[in-house]
Amino acid sequence: MTRPSRAPRRRAVTRRAGLAAAAGIALAAGTLAPLGTVSADPTPDGYLGSAAELTGAPTDTRELVPSPTGSWFVELTSDSAAEGGSRTTARRQQDRLLAEAATLQADLDVRYRYDRLWNGLSVTASQADISRIAGSREVAAVYPVVAVQAPDPVQTEPAMDSALGMTGADIAQSELGLTGDGLKVGIIDTGIDIDHPDLGGDGTAGGTAFPSDRVVAGYDFVGDDYNADDTSAAYQPIPRPDDNPDDCNGHGSHVAGIVGADGDSAAGGVLGVAPGVQFGGYRVFGCGGSTTSDIILAALERAHADGMDVVNMSLGAGFVTWPEYPTAVASDALVDAGVVVVASIGNNGAAGTWSAGAPGVGDKVIGVASFDNTEYDAQMFTASPDDREFGYSPAEGAPDAPTEGDLPLSRTGTPEATADACTATGPLPDLTGTAALIERGTCSFYEKAINAQNAGAAAVVLYNNVAGAFAPTVAPTTPADPPVTIPVVAVSQADGVELDSRIAAGATTLTWTGETTTVENVTGGLISSFSSYGMAADLTLKPDLGAPGGLIRSTYPLERDGYAVVSGTSMASPHVAGAVALLLEAHPSLGPEAVRDVLQNHADPADWSLIPDQGYIEPAHRQGAGLLDIDAAILADTAVTPGKLSLGESEAGPATRTLTLTNDGDADVTYELSHIDAVSTADEPNNPGFYLGGAAVDFGASSVTVPAGGSVTVDVTVTAPDGPALGQYGGYVVLTPPDGEPLSVPFAGFVGDYQDLPILTSAGFGLPALGDVTACDRYLGVNCTMGGQYALLPDGGTFTMTEGDHPVIIAHLEHQAQNVSVQLFHAKDDGTAGRPYAGRLNTVLSEDFVGRSGAATGFTPYVWDGTRPRGAGTDKRVDVPDGRYVLRLTATKPLGDPSNPDHVETWDSPVITVDRS
Repeated sequence: MTRPSRAPRRRAVTRRAGLAAAAGIALAAGTLAPLGTVSADPTPDGYLGSAAELTGAPTDTRELVPSPTGSWFVELTSDSAAEGGSRTTARRQQDRLLAEAATLQADLDVRYRYDRLWNGLSVTASQADISRIAGSREVAAVYPVVAVQAPDPVQTEPAMDSALGMTGADIAQSELGLTGDGLKVGIIDTGIDIDHPDLGGDGTAGGTAFPSDRVVAGYDFVGDDYNADDTSAAYQPIPRPDDNPDDCNGHGSHVAGIVGADGDSAAGGVLGVAPGVQFGGYRVFGCGGSTTSDIILAALERAHADGMDVVNMSLGAGFVTWPEYPTAVASDALVDAGVVVVASIGNNGAAGTWSAGAPGVGDKVIGVASFDNTEYDAQMFTASPDDREFGYSPAEGAPDAPTEGDLPLSRTGTPEATADACTATGPLPDLTGTAALIERGTCSFYEKAINAQNAGAAAVVLYNNVAGAFAPTVAPTTPADPPVTIPVVAVSQADGVELDSRIAAGATTLTWTGETTTVENVTGGLISSFSSYGMAADLTLKPDLGAPGGLIRSTYPLERDGYAVVSGTSMASPHVAGAVALLLEAHPSLGPEAVRDVLQNHADPADWSLIPDQGYIEPAHRQGAGLLDIDAAILADTAVTPGKLSLGESEAGPATRTLTLTNDGDADVTYELSHIDAVSTADEPNNPGFYLGGAAVDFGASSVTVPAGGSVTVDVTVTAPDGPALGQYGGYVVLTPPDGEPLSVPFAGFVGDYQDLPILTSAGFGLPALGDVTACDRYLGVNCTMGGQYALLPDGGTFTMTEGDHPVIIAHLEHQAQNVSVQLFHAKDDGTAGRPYAGRLNTVLSEDFVGRSGAATGFTPYVWDGTRPRGAGTDKRVDVPDGRYVLRLTATKPLGDPSNPDHVETWDSPVITVDRS
């Protein structure tokens, strides 16, 4: 088949460029102009800068760890049906466990039973009751059910057709004639607007019956008012399911439109990647707020029962980086059952490394990163003297900009300023009645906007201090802060500098309009700033590949204007799900894991987003194989398996892996073998440092010939670089033929001994620490923010062990842990120096496969309820007698040996006095 021609994609590293750099990528020196203080010249140890230095903004300090919900997954020992077991056997084992729980007086409120993809239950229970049944012979493991937030839309107006062109989906449709016909794609999300004309509806709200010709299956697991976010005024955690998965949120309809909308884009509709697919709609969110991971697992089982060919999940639990988490395990089982599973890798890129989430970290799941769209349509104003158009993004938390009217433009600084309009720079000039131009940087958007408002400004125009567009928020940071009551909009760095020059030259007038303009996105084809970093906690390379997710226009419920623009890895994942449908239509015999390999082989690694056009390559553990190239994957006669190489710890020495090259064509193909390095990361997860790569890759030969209709193997030996210490490194094996595009295989590994990563660190609060749960507004096992909700007790304390009066260990987890547990000891009574404890009693709390804290000041509370297991096995828990005790917190390093003292970290509490009198 002849490959159709097309325009080159912006920003993607070409295959020829990769070949030219094969002997070790040539790194051109240059200055990072937007900040003026950071150079692209590496230091002697290859250091390129930290996240804070290179972005010109502080790292994200929000607590992003998914909150435990008071519910738990209880995994049982028998196999699920997908794993070769029996659904009947699984149900009988579940019944036995529930009977045993009743005997142990463990109060378990069953939420869901699972037997198709995963054998177990989700239950609502206290930590004490869960601990009572955790030792049962029927139980394999226990995991917290976590809350999963539905992403909020970012409202700008980009064009979907440019995103299709970035991935070659336009070629697959127009020149290869593929639509995804005959394939069913399950959308586990907020539902699908079945009335939308681009999704098979009749175009009138409530006018289309479910199931429809396009939305052929589905289920609403929750109901409209469901919201699992217990910090929300709309908190309503009781699911009210029904049979119709219609969407009142918008996110799921947007995702479905990217996968397969069949509208006429020239007439204002949306054309998705695979407009011939049918949908299964599985609604796991209400009209707003959060859901829980056990509902997502229930939806996975329903999608399996309904016979979906592909399942997309534009959702996930950030920082749950362990592939052992139930939603990831169930997704892997679904792949084993013949279904391709695609999931977003997460939107926690601002929180740094090790931030990916389940289910995208599943071993057999295609975890998807986000790339920025090449162009978008934005609201606009014009500026004198020539009425030039300037596209802008409205700031969240401010009133909408008007659609008419004029304002004189003023400025509060210059592009060289480092703290424009920040309080620390002093009072602002009189801005009365003007639109104030303010550069991003140093202080918050809110602080800049409120300062301008207090100086009399009638509007604010923020501009970026690095290349590209952005979508700020100026919402108050605390309830006591006054709101911003004037319009605030954001423009690119280039447009801001141009406006500054106009103001400097003389009086300049801004004119609001109700129109839009097409804007070329200077970050198009680069990884999106919000896209999460891998690897997975077991050192598997994640994400797997990327697709357009920044600034994507797609379908939205008719009641909410029918179309909207949303950014996120949520938008990237359905591009891949749609591409999978096209690939399976062209090659129906491909198995689910082969699908991922083929897509990875032909993806295009991209420039490093923080310093583009300098020869640096984005970390492999952030972009995976690179930007999706679907038409190349469809047309390929050759493939390489596996599609990625996860190399593990360098402490074990050079890693050798075997690649198998298969040629389904009618002519032999000879490939030149080479590699390119990607940027490495290390240091604090929330503010990672970036370093030059430097892995050595040996193939034993410079080329390999693959015979027509045959296959060969190639051993690849990768020697990790010497640094950065305790960092993640990676790159790409490149196989270049005499003609046509090369194939590539991403690789990633860890520099040094993985068990040397620190886990229990202070977070600036002297953590771990003993606290009193009385001061917290939630109870047992639920995350709370610091802010005074716990009273720290450095000298210990006395507890009645009645409800609301329990000791809590407050811990910051700098990195992921294989296990976190709490052991109970008698305290010494003689006051002697040294260890404060005497005999050990029991382990009173244990949790496997724990992700890192999501922020530099984030923490997790571990509450002790005053009980301990009596004896071993399934004996019930009993209250400890009044007395003096010590709790020991133990964190086992990831992939570590708990019996090796070097693989564990411990902290002993001050003395706890139990006095129930």
